[in-house]
Amino acid sequence: MKPLGLGVLGLGEGRSIISGGLQSDLWQVVRLCDLNEQLGHERCHEFGLDAAVFTNSMDVLLADPAVDVVGIYTPDHLHADHVIRALQAGKHVICTKPFIDNLTRAAEVVAAVQASGKRVMVGQSSRFFPPFARQRKHYETGAFGELNSVEAYYNADHRWFLAKGWAKTDAFKWLYGGLSHPVDFIRWYLPNIEEVMGYSRLSENGAKLGLVHADTFHFIYKTTDGKIARVSGTYTSPVTPNARDANMSCVLRGSLGASQGDYYDLRYAWKTDEQSVIETFEDKDDYVFRFGGHSHHAGEYQDYIEYFARCLANDEMPTPDVREGIVTVALMQAMEEAAASGGPVKVRELLARYGLEELF
Repeated sequence: MKPLGLGVLGLGEGRSIISGGLQSDLWQVVRLCDLNEQLGHERCHEFGLDAAVFTNSMDVLLADPAVDVVGIYTPDHLHADHVIRALQAGKHVICTKPFIDNLTRAAEVVAAVQASGKRVMVGQSSRFFPPFARQRKHYETGAFGELNSVEAYYNADHRWFLAKGWAKTDAFKWLYGGLSHPVDFIRWYLPNIEEVMGYSRLSENGAKLGLVHADTFHFIYKTTDGKIARVSGTYTSPVTPNARDANMSCVLRGSLGASQGDYYDLRYAWKTDEQSVIETFEDKDDYVFRFGGHSHHAGEYQDYIEYFARCLANDEMPTPDVREGIVTVALMQAMEEAAASGGPVKVRELLARYGLEELF
């Protein structure tokens, strides 16, 4: 299988996919792009790349015939434009979560995908984290019976993130940037969510640090067949020690058993009427968390770009694809509207407002 040429747009959050691409036999990192020239030179030096690989022009990246796939790791509010431009240039696309930051340009994105004939995958990296990947495979065996409910949360002390200038603008929302991880977990298992309700608030810490939008969230969901789920997240407050709580978890509760995947401590626990087991993945720590402590998780990125490469080679549709990614954004926008109104929001009605009802 010939290695794919990877062009990375956005070198702050794109640091992990650069690492993943360089350590994979299925990829070649051929072009880096960022408006910040100093950051571009730092990345070339960090990863031993020739300085000529870097450009501060997206046009140059898109015109490079060696670039087969564009990895988009720019600020959330730029994703729609960058995805469309990459597709129009004839490139496949991997776009980090959230896929887009609202539904305003969603129909335009769908049209660009259809016109291009190219593949698009949303980089929901947590699906490829060892405990969550194991949990999914275990669930698919039927070991837990009929799924009753799902609970997912992501609590993180991300006050460091606010050093990024754009994080204090109206364009940045933790509901999309952080909560998209646990929301994706729930939609992975319950794709037919029809109604959302819940609350959000801007914490005292967030307000003092200059955040514009809420950083604390609790929501519940209902599916078309009556199943229920809940999602939570906090982002600018201290968190409990990892020994007590993994800070990101996904819990499945079924008729025959239950399971919980945990993030930072690389643990998967499950129980049925016959067994109670805790599985750990400490041997994956150095692979997943290669630099920056546990703030960067390049191993997940390598796993999902290798999955994407195999999908392209086999002419298979990767997931989450553009349709799934947009409905997840619709769910988050429904959450935002529910918090503002204090009442439930119907996901189908929200999609219909943007001409996207057929995605429900």
